[in-house]
Amino acid sequence: MAINRSKVTVGFTVAGILAVSFGVVLAFVGPIIIDDQIEKNIVIDPKNEMSYTMWKDIPVPFYMSVYFFDVLNPAEVLLGEKPMVEQRGPYVYRKRCQKDNITFHPNYTVSYREYRQYYFEPSMSSGNESDVVTIPNMLVLGAAVMMENLPFPVRMLISATFKKFNEGPFLTKTVGELMWGYDSGLVDFLNKYLPGMLPTKGKFGLFSEFNNSNTGLFNIFTGKDDISKVHKVDSWNGLTKLSNWGTPQCNMINGTAGQMWPPFMTPKTTLPFYSPDACRSMELVYQRPGVMQGIPLYRYVAPKTLFANGSDYAPNEGFCPCRQSGILNVSSCRHNSPVFISHPHFYNADPVLRDFVLGLSPNEEEHGLFIDIHPATGVPLNVSIRLQLNLFMKSVSAITETGKISDVVMPMIWFEESGYIDGPILTNFHTNLVVLPAVMEYTQYIFIGLGLLTIMVAILVHKRSKKLNKSTRASNRDGLTSGPPSEKTPLIHHDED
Repeated sequence: MAINRSKVTVGFTVAGILAVSFGVVLAFVGPIIIDDQIEKNIVIDPKNEMSYTMWKDIPVPFYMSVYFFDVLNPAEVLLGEKPMVEQRGPYVYRKRCQKDNITFHPNYTVSYREYRQYYFEPSMSSGNESDVVTIPNMLVLGAAVMMENLPFPVRMLISATFKKFNEGPFLTKTVGELMWGYDSGLVDFLNKYLPGMLPTKGKFGLFSEFNNSNTGLFNIFTGKDDISKVHKVDSWNGLTKLSNWGTPQCNMINGTAGQMWPPFMTPKTTLPFYSPDACRSMELVYQRPGVMQGIPLYRYVAPKTLFANGSDYAPNEGFCPCRQSGILNVSSCRHNSPVFISHPHFYNADPVLRDFVLGLSPNEEEHGLFIDIHPATGVPLNVSIRLQLNLFMKSVSAITETGKISDVVMPMIWFEESGYIDGPILTNFHTNLVVLPAVMEYTQYIFIGLGLLTIMVAILVHKRSKKLNKSTRASNRDGLTSGPPSEKTPLIHHDED
């Protein structure tokens, strides 16, 4: 019996040590295995079916919601009064993005063009594309600012041209016309006699360049040789840097193309990306952690310095000439038209900008932009990019269409591009990146716990065995001392009287 207990003790001890060892090894090796799988799956490679499909043809619903600032008092604005606006919308469009001309190169990069198409979604909109709104006429008020330093007779000729084509300072058109273009005799005239002056050769609209267009030729790193470079831009339209800004730093093409980022993020990681529509690189910063349907995430937002002027934030000096903080002058890449971008309702901008326009009420929840990203993979889970298009307008002598307009940065529209992962993709994401790592983590704890429990059982068995052996030896000793007298023990005789 003692031999059996000894074997049981040794068996339990060995099993316990093996279980604890396996659990400890799993604790160290498990994260390495997971990270290795993430790296393999995040590399831009047609063999990575799920991640490559997500990158090539964004499979989740993506929408652009557009809000117009309807000018309620255009006649008074021409007399120098403050513009009064009313927000109209949203007018929602489903956005389809598709990469084409995908070409892999020997230096671990891939080039492509991404094409965009927009489809109106009446059921999600607060109105129809037939709704009529009034906004500033960029062709007139923008051109007036551009021409203000030309000789007086030339400005008079420009004003006469506006009158000939019935172009006034404000446009009252349908949403569809303002978005995707309307026929204009002035546009046809300018394209014929001053080719290249306007960005469009057909109908003139705020988004006429966007629909059925591409964002340029991107060349990005695949991450095959270095996962920390995956999705980062190597060049855009053959350029490794821009030329439309005033400093080398502002002309840098930084970060990714704005759809995915390298994996293994920490709160110190930033989200740099290059935006062809904004003609510059931008960078978002970490705000807080969060969870989306069980998946951990980091929320990134725009820093207050994003659109700050050079006086408030010296590195932005290269984006000047600047006006107040909170608006970015993009005239250098918009045919010198006095166009500015900002956050909607001048959120995070100099309050004086809001004082010049009646009807604005900024707040972070509605007007701040954010990206919720899964830090382990660099894949965005929930995105809301919100930007506003503004026109600087003023009175220009000899161009009578400008009347007595006060100098003002006038909001025209703001738009939100949003989307989030859902459905089978979210389920797949949750299974592979949340459930499996959790199972592996719990497995290591189970093995360590079972191992320690087994070792404790072995110790108890060993102690009990020792106790039983000691008790047996004690019993044997007691039996020897209390047995029958030895035959050699002498007998005592008593003498009889």
